[in-house]
Amino acid sequence: MSVRLNVVLSDDLNRDIDRAASETHTTKSEILRKALQLYIAARDGESRGLRLGLASDPSKLDTMIVGL
Repeated sequence: MSVRLNVVLSDDLNRDIDRAASETHTTKSEILRKALQLYIAARDGESRGLRLGLASDPSKLDTMIVGL
């Protein structure tokens, strides 16, 4: 089963998503699905004491993503 959602985006965010879709040859819907999956994974990890971040090397966290 699928559910259709209506989402209101700022012009800037809509442009960013359009650009990402074009660059990755995918759809805005797919980008939003992946973003929601990432959000849920981050929340699940946080509940287990884990943090989401970006790393150039697996042993070094360059940027921790907070506030999700």
